[in-house]
Amino acid sequence: MSSALPPDSLAAALHLAAPIVARVMAGESLADGALEQIAPPQRPAVQDIVYGTLRRHGEGDALLAPLLRNTPYPHIHALLLCALHRLATWDDAPHTVVNQAVEAAGFLEDGRYKGLVNGVLRNYLRQKDELLTELAQDEAASHWHPAWWLEKLQTAYPENWQGIVTAGNSPPPMALRVNQQRSNTTAYLERLQAAGLDGAIHGKQGILLARPVPVSQLPGFVEGLVSVQDLGAQRAAELLAPDPGSLVLDACAAPGGKTAHLLEQADLQLTALDLDPVRCRQIEANLQRLGLSARVRCADASRPKAWGRDPEAFDAILADVPCSASGVVRRHPDAKWLRQPQDVLKFALTQRRILERLWTALLPGGKLLYATCSVFPEENGEQVAKFLSRTPNARLLREEQWLPGTDNDGFYYGLLQKVD
Repeated sequence: MSSALPPDSLAAALHLAAPIVARVMAGESLADGALEQIAPPQRPAVQDIVYGTLRRHGEGDALLAPLLRNTPYPHIHALLLCALHRLATWDDAPHTVVNQAVEAAGFLEDGRYKGLVNGVLRNYLRQKDELLTELAQDEAASHWHPAWWLEKLQTAYPENWQGIVTAGNSPPPMALRVNQQRSNTTAYLERLQAAGLDGAIHGKQGILLARPVPVSQLPGFVEGLVSVQDLGAQRAAELLAPDPGSLVLDACAAPGGKTAHLLEQADLQLTALDLDPVRCRQIEANLQRLGLSARVRCADASRPKAWGRDPEAFDAILADVPCSASGVVRRHPDAKWLRQPQDVLKFALTQRRILERLWTALLPGGKLLYATCSVFPEENGEQVAKFLSRTPNARLLREEQWLPGTDNDGFYYGLLQKVD
């Protein structure tokens, strides 16, 4: 990018954000690392625009439809979406945002669309009230979710779907898990307050911060006193609660938050699996920071023989299976653009295969916690009910569906026991 765009300007942030949004709209996940390629000083501003724009799924396109005769170059389309997000959420003077978006357009596609960006955004400002009134009639656009996604929520949660949608469209809370081997919630909260940060204790190990902060501001983070983990995600280790000395498997373990929580609770012989070598290194790095150890293997959880274990080898298994991530969409807003209705069925088939294979690795009397970060019943209660119906030696001990809200994301847990 030319130095003509000051690095700390809104124009520079819009210029960098637009191609990332365009890549997501073309089918690329944010997990592929586009944001990590942005220089650290500029990354927070760019990430704010990218995440905010993607959360507003459908709204921008609905607003642009009457203002554009033809769909422009993808990066310009994405730039317009980013500018509309900024106009809706910040207190900048509207014409300043327009001018900065035009400046950004000058560095995209040889500057050929500067006039179009200027005209579209100024027309939007003139017609804003009328356009927003029309938008309110479009349920999918006004709720920032794909129509099929809304239909699933409305069917499954007729009384709660609007709250789920509202939570999914909001910035996520930031919760901490105190490493009980090195501190406790009361002592760590005092350290937070001494550092000028406020929070509230939740349960034995959780603290919900009053506002999110970079981990660099958390006292003792590097030394392993604390980890960032959603309050709902902390429930997994609490439910499984293996006895000290147990042989434990954490399947699909990356990036290692639940693995570490299990080890913080008790001295265990734990094996952590993940398919991705890069993510396995994340597990190892997290354990090293916290002063914990486990046997980390890069392997497919649905193929026990491939990772060197005989049948019925573990006292406890955490099956944190791949899913639609519909319960954590505010942390992964690209999911609303990337997921399709058929994907839920594909995930359900993968979940079934993993659950059945892991069951063979569980000792009689042992417990398996089936976990997802989804709110779709096909991946959760329906999946567990079908498993119970075809597995005579399985008993359901506990079932919890956490819906996303102010304090936590959405998770499902089904605690199963293998009866003799």
